[in-house]
Amino acid sequence: MLAQAACKVGIKPLVIDLWGDQDTRKYAEDMQKIPTLAAGHLLPAIDYFLGRYPVVCAVYGSGFEMYPECLKLMGDRLILLGNSPEVFARLHDKPAFFPLLTALQIPYPEVSFYTPDQEENWLIKPMQGQGGVGIKRYRMGEIVDLLSYWQKYQEGEPHSVLFLADGKNSQLIGFNKQWTIALNARDEFIFSGIINSADLSIGQKKQLSAWVAKLVAALSLKGLCSLDFIQSGNNCYVLEINPRPPASMQLYDADLLTRHIKACQGELLDYQLDQLGFTGYQIVYAQQDMQIPDDFEWPEGIVDIPNVGSIISIGQPICSIIDHSKEPDKVLEQLRIRQELIINQLNRFQTHGI
Repeated sequence: MLAQAACKVGIKPLVIDLWGDQDTRKYAEDMQKIPTLAAGHLLPAIDYFLGRYPVVCAVYGSGFEMYPECLKLMGDRLILLGNSPEVFARLHDKPAFFPLLTALQIPYPEVSFYTPDQEENWLIKPMQGQGGVGIKRYRMGEIVDLLSYWQKYQEGEPHSVLFLADGKNSQLIGFNKQWTIALNARDEFIFSGIINSADLSIGQKKQLSAWVAKLVAALSLKGLCSLDFIQSGNNCYVLEINPRPPASMQLYDADLLTRHIKACQGELLDYQLDQLGFTGYQIVYAQQDMQIPDDFEWPEGIVDIPNVGSIISIGQPICSIIDHSKEPDKVLEQLRIRQELIINQLNRFQTHGI
């Protein structure tokens, strides 16, 4: 996503990536594929680029939620065009984040950092996580990891708001509706897709805009970020902030990478949303263990295409779909049809050993 956005504006991206899929290889000027973002893997990749290119800045995406200390190590070598490691860590310090929401009078589903006395529909959530990984329903007596906390399950529709920030001020880009998928008993709320359409009232949008403004000022947020929340009737409840360019930036026909960089440098460029129709993004997960065949023909609109011969385990992402239409329902229908087509065709290859 970031490599493609860079190419569109004439930047030659040097990429460190965990997947090294066909899209990334196509757009990257040079690439280092690493197995994890742990220091032992990340730092040699950074040093590779520093030894070959006059690079001084870096834009980071997802993945550092599990390795916040490595974000600081990268910041020691490069100028980070994004939120500082300190801000990033503060947002993932849940015992501090939720009291901040309370102080700012921003509602959120009840949380607990101690074992609840009663089951009462609690969820277990990891302190550091992304994309819903590790979130599951709590059962009384269950042994819970020390790096987890409890949050009441809130009925409603998951949404997000994409925004830019310069450390003091905010600029809203758009409101989005999200959906999740249950992959297994451990991962029941995995991020699956998003569309830049949200059934929110004008009052709710104004309220969310005010919350974003408060949080930007309180946390000194910079660049492209997203605020995840649950809409339940007339009420909205904040879940978390993703303090880096999120998947929803792909839904908007605008040069958001340049705006992200400028915002991190303290400048919010004028933004006029001039977009016809709606765009949706869907992740396709493997329903069985599989290997990507040599001559598989990917349908139009597929991104994050895995390399030929890649072995993908059940529950792992295969690829993603991006679709656009004048009506949001049409977008959702097209995403569903294309997902079924990909799954069925890939499963057929595995069954027949072609």
